[in-house]
Amino acid sequence: MQIDDLNWEILTCLQQNARESFANIGRKVGLTPPAVAERVKKMEDLGVIEGYNTNVSYAMTGHQLKAIIMLRAFMGKLKPFLTKVGDYKEVVNCYRITGNENIIMEVVLRDQAHLEKFIDDLITYGECRTHIVLSNVVAHAPITDGKV
Repeated sequence: MQIDDLNWEILTCLQQNARESFANIGRKVGLTPPAVAERVKKMEDLGVIEGYNTNVSYAMTGHQLKAIIMLRAFMGKLKPFLTKVGDYKEVVNCYRITGNENIIMEVVLRDQAHLEKFIDDLITYGECRTHIVLSNVVAHAPITDGKV
């Protein structure tokens, strides 16, 4: 599917507010609501739109600490970790990466004691480097014209 300028505008609107009505999106991009709905449906069917998410304020749920943890897996421990990581409720995002570390994770925790317990479990899989997040500088940077 060719992602034309109108589709990029629709995608930008949905990235800013996935619950925005097709009528509002249509007013912004110059299309009728049915035309917007048709384009969104086509992008969903083709996998351009993979899903819709809810942004959660973890601080409001009692998770006062956010950290980025990089893991350098011990020999033979990467596959067991990859099997286990989905069970950790603390992990918001986890990526397998290149470089000295194999894994980078974004985690949310209640407090320092929770972080310590979490790291104690992780070190059975490898060496950890932990960075405490102070603030979020960029929430997301949507691609608006097909160019990064």
